[in-house]
Amino acid sequence: MSQPEQNTASGPKHPTYQPGEPVALFIPCYIDQFYPKVAEDTAKLLTKLGVPVVFPDKQTCCGQPAFNSGYWDDARKVIRHFAETFAPYKWIVSPSGSCSAMARVFFGHVDPDPAVVDVGRRVFEITEFLVDVLGVTDTGARYPHKVTMHIGCHTRRELGIVRQPLELLKSVRDLEYRELPEMEDCCGFGGTFSVKMSEVSLSMGRTKVANIVASGADVVVSPDTSCLMHIDGILRRDPATSHIQIKHIAELLVAEE
Repeated sequence: MSQPEQNTASGPKHPTYQPGEPVALFIPCYIDQFYPKVAEDTAKLLTKLGVPVVFPDKQTCCGQPAFNSGYWDDARKVIRHFAETFAPYKWIVSPSGSCSAMARVFFGHVDPDPAVVDVGRRVFEITEFLVDVLGVTDTGARYPHKVTMHIGCHTRRELGIVRQPLELLKSVRDLEYRELPEMEDCCGFGGTFSVKMSEVSLSMGRTKVANIVASGADVVVSPDTSCLMHIDGILRRDPATSHIQIKHIAELLVAEE
C-alpha cells in the first residue's frame, strides 16, 4: 500500500496523514490482559484529536515472545495472522514501542514476504504518530506531579524514539519534569530475558529504580508498559519506594487533574 511521505523534524520520512483517515489500534497482549486502561486512553487520546479509531478484533500477538526465544517458525505463524488482520488498514498505531519495533523492524527477519513487511512498516508507536505524523506536541493535558521518564530499549534503539515522548510530556500543564539519571540504560525486563535470567534482570531493575528515586519523581512514565510492569514490581516490594506510581504516557496525555 503506497503512501505519500513527509519529512519529520529529524529522522526518517513518514507518510502524510489525511484528516478523517481511520487508525487501527494494535493493542499488545500484556496491555490487553493487565493494563486495559492504557488501551482505552490511547483510543480516547486519538479520538480527542479528531482521529477515527477502529479495533480489529481478530488481532492477537505480534510474535515477539516466540521470536525473542528463537522459535521463528512459531513466530512466523503469528506474524502472518497479524499481517492478514491489519492488511486493510493504512494506519496502525500501538501504545508500545517494543511491539511496534517488532512489527516494523523484525517482521522482515522472520518472513520477508513483501505483504508481511509492508504491514509491519505501517505500525507506529503512539507518541511517534502524534508528533511525527499528526504534528501534535500539546494535547491539552494537565498533570500536577513530579514526573520522570524511562524509554525502553526497543523504542530508543530500534525506532529512534526519544524526542517525541519528551516533547509531549513537557507540554503537559503543571507537570514538573525530572530527568532520569542514566536514562538510556535498560530496565532489565527484556521480555523472556526476565524469566530466563531473573537474577540479572532484577539487578538491572533495582539500578533503574535507584535512578528513579534519585530523580525525585513521584511518577515514572514510559511509552512501554512492559518496562513499567517490571519497574512497578520492584517499586511495590519496598516500602521506601511503594509510593512511586507508574503511568503509560497515553494516560498522562489525556489527564485533566
